[in-house]
Amino acid sequence: MINKVVSGAKEAIRDIEDGHTLMLGGFGLCGIPENCINALVEKDVKELTCISNNAGVDDFGIGLMLHKHQVKKMIASYVGENAEFERQLLSGELEVELVPQGTLATRCMAAGYGMPVIYTPAGVGTEVAEGKEVRNFNGKDYLMEYAFEADFAIVKAWKGDTAGNLIYRSTSRNFNPVMAMAGKVTIAEVEELVAAGQLDPDHIHTPGVYVHRIFQGQDYEKRIEQRTVRTKN
Repeated sequence: MINKVVSGAKEAIRDIEDGHTLMLGGFGLCGIPENCINALVEKDVKELTCISNNAGVDDFGIGLMLHKHQVKKMIASYVGENAEFERQLLSGELEVELVPQGTLATRCMAAGYGMPVIYTPAGVGTEVAEGKEVRNFNGKDYLMEYAFEADFAIVKAWKGDTAGNLIYRSTSRNFNPVMAMAGKVTIAEVEELVAAGQLDPDHIHTPGVYVHRIFQGQDYEKRIEQRTVRTKN
């Protein structure tokens, strides 16, 4: 049995260098690879292109990388909770490509499936369509969008085994599974790491064939992006 376990985040990201393109899983702050992001901040790699659903918040997630000016380009569908992101965008320090959320997910999926492009109606007739090929199918226009090319996909799962099989929980399944398929090298951090054969095959979301490195993370904060509670009467 192949053992894909590495000692921790520092070893997992050992060959991520300046200029690489990274996919970072999660949805908002749910299911983000906290340990690997912290290791990237410590390593201080620069000129990164980051593909993610969002850009974290000012002091957590990808926001930590933005504060150190490690990100050259951000490809995301939602960036509304990060003041530093806004500042860098408006000052011209950061290149930004905003992508409709469904298109973002499908471009990840296409990369995992080995498809070079997808066609989508999202964005037709808007600024998103500028400079892109438009084709008509059955009387309806569609944009041609390229599948992403990522050097690394970095994901976070609830459980994993030594062969790289992964199980996600709830909202974290939104982007982690499609990104796990799509990286040239996929790194997975998990809350619980077990021996191969201990996970129920019917419950596995990402087969180990897609995962190159896995480790058990620690000290997860699991922040809530917008905490809303009912006021007492």
